[in-house]
Amino acid sequence: MDEQKKVSFEQAEMNRRAFLKKTAAAGAAVGMMGLGMAQQQPTADQVVRGKNPKLVVLSSRPVVMESTLELLGTERITSKANLFVRNNIDLPGLNTTEPNVQPGWVVEIGGLISAPFRITVEELSRLPQTEVTSVLQCSGNGRANFNPRPSGNPWTYGGVGQVTWRGVLLKTLLEAKEVKLNENARFITMNASTQGGAQPYEKSFPISVLDYNSAMLALGMNGEPLPAVHGGPVRLVAAGTFGTANVKWLAKLEFTASESSGNEQVPRYRVPVLPGWNTPILPTQPGSRYPYALNNSRSNWGANINSFILSPLAGSSVKGRLVEVRGVAWNDGLAPVESVEVSVNGGTSWRKAIIEGNEGKFGWYRWVSPQLLAPGEYEVMARATDTLGRTQPLNGNVWWNERGYEWNGVMRVKFKVT
Repeated sequence: MDEQKKVSFEQAEMNRRAFLKKTAAAGAAVGMMGLGMAQQQPTADQVVRGKNPKLVVLSSRPVVMESTLELLGTERITSKANLFVRNNIDLPGLNTTEPNVQPGWVVEIGGLISAPFRITVEELSRLPQTEVTSVLQCSGNGRANFNPRPSGNPWTYGGVGQVTWRGVLLKTLLEAKEVKLNENARFITMNASTQGGAQPYEKSFPISVLDYNSAMLALGMNGEPLPAVHGGPVRLVAAGTFGTANVKWLAKLEFTASESSGNEQVPRYRVPVLPGWNTPILPTQPGSRYPYALNNSRSNWGANINSFILSPLAGSSVKGRLVEVRGVAWNDGLAPVESVEVSVNGGTSWRKAIIEGNEGKFGWYRWVSPQLLAPGEYEVMARATDTLGRTQPLNGNVWWNERGYEWNGVMRVKFKVT
């Protein structure tokens, strides 16, 4: 009997060891699989054909990727390979920088106009075309700078670029169709295509927020047909607004008396305000929640004033005592950018930079600030101000909001002079 117990015990011990060995092997396999998956994180060109692999992929579906300050500093006009992507919906087969060739694509134009109509992309291409160069920016760009970190994709500074659009102005389109705008029209409400089972996407912005004459149905970007991933064959472009108002894959546009109440309009893409949509953003306690509604917040419409330092880059070493600090500034285009000030001593003193030129009122103002610097470590800061007196806060966290929109705090870059 004791011998039988001994055999049973030994058999049980063997079974236990075999089980642990298998479990350990399985765990190792899962670990290696996880490591392999981490190593196989797709690059930007694998997610979107034609993109620069140096772009940072924040999400593969829907596609979200940001550029880098290094890439942005190499181009006057941001190429389609280097331009960020922020898609809220997925349309099958459109993750490419090639054109979206779909003959017969129709856009419905309706709402508060004298005669609703439909127009194909081919008809649009035969109407008078206009070009506008503007800064395109995700309203969450800079979100990673807020503290505590808000919800959403952790954008640093790469959710922006400057592109040249080509298309038909809305004003030109209505005139060509001999259609008049109703006096009660206050908003433009747009719908993206739902082909392939894509989720509905509806956005509005007030006509009074921007220069209405600049809003267009864009068919081209940077001298080429509009890339599929950037909204081809046709998207609404409202120069001076954040990207969320520039609806891609446009299928319907209506002139309405009020803004959309859809999910993409409220509670998404909004910031707290005092009563009245056009009042300044309302400071909220960092880390707090806010009950977003149409009457206590506004959508991300006009871009706020901002500036970036593109050279020197953070952590870089610069040889020589004459250092050229370079960057760009921009706003919503409603007033010229009047000055850019640069500090190399933590904000103790500021010197006006030289504004070298701009690409039109909606584009980047390029600036340079020559500095004579002895060898050592520095932190350079830059802030822009326009003719309306709008400027950047030294501490961007004063406008903290739980979704991390509209960051425009003064940029700080640490570098070394050798």
